[in-house]
Amino acid sequence: MNPLERLAIRGGALLLGVVCASGCHRRTPTGDDDSSAPGASAHQVLSSVQPSTLASVYDLAVPLTDQDGRARELDAFRGHPVVISMFYSSCPYACPTLISHIQQLERSLSDLERADVRVVLVSFDPERDTPAKLKVLAQERHADTERWILARTSDDKVRELAAVLGLKYKRLPDGGFNHSSVITVLDRNGFVRARSDGLGSRVDDALKVAVDAVARK
Repeated sequence: MNPLERLAIRGGALLLGVVCASGCHRRTPTGDDDSSAPGASAHQVLSSVQPSTLASVYDLAVPLTDQDGRARELDAFRGHPVVISMFYSSCPYACPTLISHIQQLERSLSDLERADVRVVLVSFDPERDTPAKLKVLAQERHADTERWILARTSDDKVRELAAVLGLKYKRLPDGGFNHSSVITVLDRNGFVRARSDGLGSRVDDALKVAVDAVARK
């Protein structure tokens, strides 16, 4: 078994019993829904791992096409702290919340850290998520495309990347998806430093700590 297979199995095991599909066609809690509960957070940190124990995500060959139609590689932002996740542009609830949560995480950083951090979002839906659609979404969400990649890849590479990142997804009859919402922090060489599931009202402290730790190195 190669290191990436071990990484995929570890990611799946960490999610067992936790990654009930987020149900993009069911309204999920957003910022104001649970903020009144003391200490409430929908986030559950699934792992905080040392990079020496697992393969780099960048060992996975995943050719991407970004929102500008440019060919990119998964390691396009090697050398930077990277926040990576998966989504699809027509998702009505969970994916907009996912993007908002990553932007909230960015706002929690210092100016220097924010300038260093990069974001990679890969679509579950390459058939419909053309570069043009991804570009419109990037513009609508005011994503800094100098630091963000919204991208598509082939169906088989979607499956490979989802397995390595510990995401589960299922296509629905109407063309949408049920999927877990997992945010992963990679270090400068693509090793997983933290992984968090769920979209709560506040930034998960472990994600911020992981980004801080990578940014300081």
